[in-house]
Amino acid sequence: MKQIITHFQATLDEELRPHGATIAQVRLLWAIRNSPGSSGAHLSRECDVTPQTTQALIQRAEEAGWILRGKDSVNDRIVTATLTPEGEELLDAADRIVRGIETRMWKGIRPAEIEDLICLLKRCLENVHPEPPR
Repeated sequence: MKQIITHFQATLDEELRPHGATIAQVRLLWAIRNSPGSSGAHLSRECDVTPQTTQALIQRAEEAGWILRGKDSVNDRIVTATLTPEGEELLDAADRIVRGIETRMWKGIRPAEIEDLICLLKRCLENVHPEPPR
């Protein structure tokens, strides 16, 4: 699984390069799209990176014209971010790229086989991380 993820990410990074973006930058934009007006701290948690990394990603995204930064309406110490049309275009391109990679990855594999794999992986996850009793 790790090899698949590693190659998937390398391919995605390579195909994002002509758009001037990396996986980390696109992940930040996805987080902003899913939670518009989010603070940097919230985005750090969503992207699973340090606050310092998030600030660098936000700065790069702003410089590239992918986001607009503003102040929170309740707490003016919180800086928020929203996508620009250019940021939306980049995410649309990233979505197309991801779908293309997924299509290549699943080539020659029947939908029933994919469903079986999903079931097996869920069972493996349950085996290593059982849900706590209610």
